[in-house]
Amino acid sequence: MTRLAASLLSLSITLVLSPAIAAPPADAPTFDPQRMSDMVKTLSSDAFEGRGPATAGEKKTIDYVVAQMQAAGLQPGGDLVDGKRSWTQAVPLLRAQISGEPALSVTIDGKPQPLSQGEQVAIRAAMDGSTSVEIKDAPIVFVGYGVTAPERDWDDFKGVDLKGKVALVLVNDPDFETGDGDFGGKAMTYYGRWTYKYEEAARQGATGMLVIHETEPASYGWATVKNSNTNTMFDVVREKPSDTHPQMEGWIQRDLAVQLFKDAGLDFEALKKQAQTRDFKPVELKGQTFSAKYAVDSQVITSYNIVGRIDGSERPDETVVYSAHWDHLGVGEPDARGDRIYNGAVDNATGTVALIEMGRAFANAAEKPKRSLVFLNVTAEEKGLLGSEYYASKPLYPLGKTVAVLNMDALDPHGPAHDFSTSGSAKQDLLDQLVETAKLWNLRYATDSKPEAGYFFRSDHFPFAKRGVPAVSFGSGEDMVDGGVAAGKAAAAEYTANRYHQPADEWEAGWAFTGMARDLQLLYTVGSDLANSDRWPNWDKASEFRAARDATADERK
Repeated sequence: MTRLAASLLSLSITLVLSPAIAAPPADAPTFDPQRMSDMVKTLSSDAFEGRGPATAGEKKTIDYVVAQMQAAGLQPGGDLVDGKRSWTQAVPLLRAQISGEPALSVTIDGKPQPLSQGEQVAIRAAMDGSTSVEIKDAPIVFVGYGVTAPERDWDDFKGVDLKGKVALVLVNDPDFETGDGDFGGKAMTYYGRWTYKYEEAARQGATGMLVIHETEPASYGWATVKNSNTNTMFDVVREKPSDTHPQMEGWIQRDLAVQLFKDAGLDFEALKKQAQTRDFKPVELKGQTFSAKYAVDSQVITSYNIVGRIDGSERPDETVVYSAHWDHLGVGEPDARGDRIYNGAVDNATGTVALIEMGRAFANAAEKPKRSLVFLNVTAEEKGLLGSEYYASKPLYPLGKTVAVLNMDALDPHGPAHDFSTSGSAKQDLLDQLVETAKLWNLRYATDSKPEAGYFFRSDHFPFAKRGVPAVSFGSGEDMVDGGVAAGKAAAAEYTANRYHQPADEWEAGWAFTGMARDLQLLYTVGSDLANSDRWPNWDKASEFRAARDATADERK
């Protein structure tokens, strides 16, 4: 999910009444706040069962979105079926879930202590192809931040043998707390993502890995960890899944981890400080072991990306992509109210509706765009960007001729802000264009206020970016026209704590949608300019994504 900035107030101001917002360009379309509100209300209703992939909620979602895209005037842009484009792209996924209640425990000085799934630890269903997991009395080894980065002369593992052992690892980068060091300061690198840490655990031969949860470096609370990791897990189908996943993956509460260190005669905080240096060496928690036993129901299923399209009038083989994910967490553990449906109103019914309305605006434009436009509504973002990863690895339209990707995730359903942001602030021509175009509305660009949260790696533009395609994920602003920065920050904090990945992410009647209507004008203008030009935006020369983009230059000649 991108950085959310929403107002707690029930804002009812309109764009035309706000002197702080400039009049839009004459050719910018208008977007209907009431229609967007009605569509978000529908998509996030209990009838859609939280829009979980490979559930009845998926079929309802696909049927609804396709009907709306058709009504908006789009054409199907998905898989070829009998020589014609369908509305979807099939996405094969490995689906795995723990059968029954897992038996989990730690043994301290010979005394087993049972652990509660979801409360003390959050163990994920095995994604290495195992149908059952049985780990008995595995030694526990603290491996710092779990990073192997030769280009930084950094190795947290120092050759330790992790076979048959469970690794404990800190979340985020070694630079998170100090803001200074070999990993770029506060801005998270990919080494800080929990996905990387599991991958590295597999490469190091660990039987299992537990990420120590701390709210600030994770950028979300334990409720998010619990809800995201104790339900059904998905992954793209891999030839050798054990190369990417250790047998056991999970998270552990910080307080429990601190106690384990203490019982082993170790100081958690002191070892954390050591882990922030390249001299750190792994430390085994003497006298303590971890045990787990559970069955795994694992099977390959098919989910679907939804794809609408407008063919370009002059260069139809060149493509501008708008994207958003349709999925949320489905039906899961009940909250304190007993609600089990994770409706996902903000995350990401807003983005899906924005995608439909963007398609409507282009379909009703006076002239067709010169380049083609694709409206890509991807699946399984909440499972690790899997729908966008699949599309980017098996694109329906060549990535070398994909001009740019404009992603929309968790947009603000309230009133307008004086600013906007993006997930991360990677230097590229596309971001420069977005910033310059925003000035037409007197909109300021605010750099990612929490680069340490690693949002750049957590939204559906990233699978495109790492393959070289210029891509941004748009974030609503924090400096609210009604309430200023204080209101925006307070609302963002409230959403993260009480709604994000929780059943409480529900539609509200007081949402004005006027800010979203204005933001879509900006995103339309940027996409329209790209679709009607012959420009090919690129990454900054120092960007790690530049080489991949340059390698496809011949496709664009």
